[in-house]
Amino acid sequence: MANNSLFLKSGFIKVPLQNGVGRFIGQLQRVTIKFCKSHGNSRGVREFIENDLVDFAKQNPGVVVYVKPRRHRGPSIVGEYLNGERNWKPAGNLSREEIFKWINLMTVQNGETEAFRYRKHIRTKMPSIQGVWTPFTHRNLPNNLITYPNEELGEVLHKEQTATERLLEIAMQQNLESDTSKEQQKD
Repeated sequence: MANNSLFLKSGFIKVPLQNGVGRFIGQLQRVTIKFCKSHGNSRGVREFIENDLVDFAKQNPGVVVYVKPRRHRGPSIVGEYLNGERNWKPAGNLSREEIFKWINLMTVQNGETEAFRYRKHIRTKMPSIQGVWTPFTHRNLPNNLITYPNEELGEVLHKEQTATERLLEIAMQQNLESDTSKEQQKD
């Protein structure tokens, strides 16, 4: 364990509202954009509101967006999440693109603002440092992409007739025999 993680809060991953079971539930509930209509450091926020806010609202129908003009105060963005957390970001002198990036970042977060050391339910005295093993781990890449059977490798498989194919063949022979016998009876 690294020394810098000794002083972090630790715990298990919590999945709010069984997120991911059945469908994804976005954790951002509400965004409040506060800005001044005339102050210079709110220019990026005003440009975002004029150009990108409607598109953002259409792409994220589960997020309520409030626009709150305030006189002679610095701009800010406040995100409120389903778990009750609030994430506040001062937006003074940010460009329109930076505002868009911060709001998109809020949409994918879950409201946890503190650094958090995740713990596992499984413990072992000898953890693996080699990574996850798969059947394709030590094979050459060209061999992973070949479709079998391959004539170049000399691994042509002799295709035998399957039981289903054999039964279909017998049924077709019986149908032919019954058709010929019916024709003979008519004559």
